[in-house]
Amino acid sequence: MTNRDPKVAPSGKGDSGLAPVSKRRITTIARTLAENPEAVMEILARLDGAELFNLAEAIRQIQRTRALQRGDLDELIAEGFEQGFTSDGLGVDPWIEGDVLVVPGGLTASSRTSHRCRFASIDGTWVWESSELIREDKRSSPSTDGGFRAVALLPVLDGMKIDVVTGKARRGAHNADRVISYEIQGGEMVVVAQRDIKVTGH
Repeated sequence: MTNRDPKVAPSGKGDSGLAPVSKRRITTIARTLAENPEAVMEILARLDGAELFNLAEAIRQIQRTRALQRGDLDELIAEGFEQGFTSDGLGVDPWIEGDVLVVPGGLTASSRTSHRCRFASIDGTWVWESSELIREDKRSSPSTDGGFRAVALLPVLDGMKIDVVTGKARRGAHNADRVISYEIQGGEMVVVAQRDIKVTGH
């Protein structure tokens, strides 16, 4: 038994009542987005705040899904460990591989209370705690200093803010020495700030 009114003929549009979008229409929309950005901006300007938020979230979800559906995450992790570290064991700055952000991080220890490290935060949260994290692998440092290396994978999301923090610990006290800040803009990493700092509590 169904809750449909038997007097109403099926519309052929599915349960949502909306006709499926044809591939031809999708192609036309995609061409408009690429060739006439002014028209797109005019349409977006007419949306209210809630509609813009929903559209932005839909785009971010598509970006997340594409990153998760990649079949070469093992290869990206392997590449991260091969190319993602300097000679002193610290991570290089993150980079983009297609729809995935590769984020190396490392720590080299000279004693139980002293070390140097470089890690990234994503939108104000350390990468290993980020809600966007797809995967992170961690390995002991090739040397015998007690350090480690890690490679994290995240989706490339427009507007994502990335802070690469270089710091050190001496006698148990942590200090951040340098921060390079990036933002994902149009699928690219753009430097937005670069500063040397002297703060505790890193």
